[in-house]
Order: sequence, then C-alpha cells, then structure tokens
Amino acid sequence: MVTLPSLKGLQAFEAAARAGSFAAAAEELSVSAAAVSQLIRSLEEQMGRKLFHRVNRRVVLTEAGVEMLPRLTMAFQEIGSVARQLGGDAFRPRLVVSVPPSMAMGWLSQRLAGFVASHGAVDISLRGDDDPVPFDRELIDIRLSYGPHYREHPTEDIVQDAVYPVCSPGLACTIKPEGLASLPLIHTDWGPTGASFPSWRNWFEAADIEPGRTAQRGLSANSSRAALDLAISGLGVALAQGIYCAQALEYGRLVRPLPLALELRQPYCLTIPDRSARRDVVAAFRQWLIDECRRAVGSPALR
Repeated sequence: MVTLPSLKGLQAFEAAARAGSFAAAAEELSVSAAAVSQLIRSLEEQMGRKLFHRVNRRVVLTEAGVEMLPRLTMAFQEIGSVARQLGGDAFRPRLVVSVPPSMAMGWLSQRLAGFVASHGAVDISLRGDDDPVPFDRELIDIRLSYGPHYREHPTEDIVQDAVYPVCSPGLACTIKPEGLASLPLIHTDWGPTGASFPSWRNWFEAADIEPGRTAQRGLSANSSRAALDLAISGLGVALAQGIYCAQALEYGRLVRPLPLALELRQPYCLTIPDRSARRDVVAAFRQWLIDECRRAVGSPALR
C-alpha cells in the first residue's frame, strides 16, 4: 500500500497556501504558526518535494505546491460535504460567488434573500470583480461574466441581453427621436473588458439620426449601476442593460421613451470550475441564478 502523507500536514499546507501565510493558517486551524511550519516541513520531508519558498516573512508556492492546492481544496470540500450530510444543521455550506461590480452592488444583493429562503442556511461570499478573476486563489465557486472569458473552465452561455434608452417618467414627456440628442445623455464607461458594449453613437447610427458632437456630451459613469441611478434621478437618458433596468421599469421608476434597443454583442456566461461542479449548493445556486437572469431579461417591460 502507498503510505499516505499526514492529514494534518495536508490540512496545514492547504490552509497556508489558500491564506497566503503560516500565521493566517494557524489562526484558522487554532494552532500556533510554529506548529503549522513544523507540519508543513514534515509533509515536505514525507513527499520529498518543497511546497513553499520562504522569502523573509512571506511564503510563495513552488511549482509542486501550485499543482497540489486546487486538488487538495477540492478534496477537503468533498470531506466537508460528507460531514455536512452526516452532521445535519451543525454544518453550513459555503459558497463563493463572483459577479461584475454593478451586479454585486444592487441587482444580485437584492435577490439573494430569495435563494436563501428556498435553499436554506448557507454562508455566501459575494464578490464584485472585474475580469479576469483568480478562481483557485480566491476559491471562487461560480462566476457570472459578460462574455466567455474562461473557456479553460466549464462555461455556458445563459442569456443574451440588450441595451435600452431609459429615463425618469418626468423627463420622458417631451422626448422625440430627433430631439433626443438635445437632451442630457448619460454615458457608461464600461472599462477595458466592456469595450464591445454599444455606445450612444451606435444607437444614433442604428436609429439613422445624426447627433453631431452631442453624442459625446453629458454625464458619464464608470458602472452600469451608477448610470442607472443617474437616470432614475432625472439627470438624463441612459443606455441600460435589460438585466439591470427591468425591475425599475416594472416599478415605474424608469420608462422607455423610445423603442429602439441594441442587442449586446456577447452573452452573459456562467463559469463553474471542476472542483465546485459536483457540490449540491453550487448546482442549486447555478439554476437559481440562471432563472433570475432569464426572468429579468424576459421582463414584459422590455418587450
């Protein structure tokens, strides 16, 4: 039989590699930093390979350590899953969810109560991240992104969205297509990963309107959420994704003054790394999130 390395040593290594330091691992495991160091040193002797480079007070994973970490993390998650099934309510599943910042700030945070109510107690870490995200370093279980950025992990297209001119009801009263360029426009700076999002100039071209320089004037926001808030406040007309503006349209806080919409060039995609795919809580959250996205984009207010 193959002699297995120390389970405590493997646990100490996984915690230190994930946390980035022996001290943080010691706090997580309720032991001393010296004990963590000794456990890892013994593990390295058993395996005959160095797992960390020790640089002053920092530890950096060797090539062998980098290879081991995601597999060990998945193994410990599986052990934890078994323990939860055997232990009932004594254990709570943990889920790390990564979405674009605008979605974390309002859209998803407002809906999470629905998932908890249907699924039961779960510890959720909600992260608002720009692409690319470090799946293994941050132990991300599920990532929603605009466009297929992560084909090295299992990725699926879940919904195709569009952008719609939206504004407050009061501002909409006098809007006509040819007069839109004279109104305050709200622009969204999508950042480097959102370069393919339509601009106001694209919308005017599709409407066969020549706006001149006014297509570049007005307010500018560096997030979809901020642009939407500016529009709700009556400060101008924004081009908003349907997934974000559907609820505000349904509640009457926003209106669509003009019918022309522009379909986004890429779909929203869901990425789940292999180490997380078999977890029940991940499968449940995946289906719930897909349903929520499709419900928003399919809102009658967007038709």
